[in-house]
Amino acid sequence: MIIGYARVSTQDQHAELQLDALSKAACEQVFEEKVTGKLRERPQLTQCLSTLRKGDTLVVWKLDRLARSLKNLVEIIEDLQQRGIGFRSLTEAIDTTNAGGKLVFHIFGALAEFEHSLITERTKAGLAAARARGRKGGRRPAMSTSDTKKAAALLADPMMTKTEVAKHFKVSRTTLNASLKREGFSL
Repeated sequence: MIIGYARVSTQDQHAELQLDALSKAACEQVFEEKVTGKLRERPQLTQCLSTLRKGDTLVVWKLDRLARSLKNLVEIIEDLQQRGIGFRSLTEAIDTTNAGGKLVFHIFGALAEFEHSLITERTKAGLAAARARGRKGGRRPAMSTSDTKKAAALLADPMMTKTEVAKHFKVSRTTLNASLKREGFSL
């Protein structure tokens, strides 16, 4: 069975161009969606992928209609291949049901892996350079050092509870305890 998937990003857009192309590609069933590709939840795509069986072929008008990123595309196509399902993209002329199409797709996969490795290397190099300049990564503490000292002073009064002090500084008791511990105050 040849199954098509069409997607437009907004309610204002129309999928006629994609639907016409999928019809010409002899799709027996077409799943159509009006949702941005950035969203993880795409119910029609989920239904389309679960409908496909071994020996079927998934056809899209263009690669960007199927996946949010190259990594996402590679994951979807690898899943299809493991299930014995072919894939065709009409605009890019990719067809994993033949040897040439498989080669092109594996090149895409290698490029995606290479891109991921470059991003990882750049991130690690950036963090190392920041540490060398004395900068720490991570989120800033919810309580500054001066607020933590004020909180400790308030807690010196036996009539004050940690819950009251935490409310005063608009933090949780857990955050208050962590701040006190970070600054070396006994709990």
